[in-house]
Amino acid sequence: MPQHPGLSWQFSHAITRTPADSIARGLRAVDTGNPDPYEFRVQHAVYVGALEAVGMTVDVLPALEDFPDSCFVEDPAFCLPEGAILLRPGHATRIDEPAQIRSALAARYDTVLEIPGKGHVDGGDVLTLDDEILIGLSARTDREGAEAFAKLLREWGYTPRVAETPEGVLHFKTACSTLGDDVILATKPMIDSGFFGSRVVVPVADGEDYCANVIRVNDVVLVPEDYPQTLANIEAAGFKTRLMPVSEPRKVDGGLSCLSLRFNLG
Repeated sequence: MPQHPGLSWQFSHAITRTPADSIARGLRAVDTGNPDPYEFRVQHAVYVGALEAVGMTVDVLPALEDFPDSCFVEDPAFCLPEGAILLRPGHATRIDEPAQIRSALAARYDTVLEIPGKGHVDGGDVLTLDDEILIGLSARTDREGAEAFAKLLREWGYTPRVAETPEGVLHFKTACSTLGDDVILATKPMIDSGFFGSRVVVPVADGEDYCANVIRVNDVVLVPEDYPQTLANIEAAGFKTRLMPVSEPRKVDGGLSCLSLRFNLG
């Protein structure tokens, strides 16, 4: 029986940030061309509309030109019903982003904490399930940061688990997502890792690894466009889906989960 039923997919609120023109200078592992800021904002508006369509209240923060990757609000913070935790991103160009989102979190929460120490955690490495919260070690999340974050989660009554992200995976959630109801979507390396134990795992199709990053929001799973076999796998597992345009965030290693902080305030 899950310790926190619905924690991973039942949401009332979200925080997003409008992509800046400077997104063209955003971080990326492989250069496939610069995203078009205008088209990115169009796709972002579709994303916000999808969240609102499933009953969520969405705060859309203004663009921050000094922080090219700041539309990926998931990385500098983490939200739970009890409060928000400011993280410490692992790339130097993003280290000041938590301070930029603090006021938006304080407008929704009475409690906003910071991870202690000097370790680093990117929210893209944190997979929330209904019975535990997985923290993947990566190039952006180190053990000191993961353990400090895990300590805060335990104090709030959650069960964290630190895991080794498979080699070649940027963020833990680059290669897996929760579909809720104890079901995981994952690439083959993540499936082979054994992280998910006896849970039901829906496979990401060969050649469609980008589609591992989806988000379930209430009764709908938002899925990137252009990955037909993985979409079919998700639907065959019994989930309702909605396709999202992702050509621009994909150019700067951004996925659907990266674009919002999702939480339930009851």
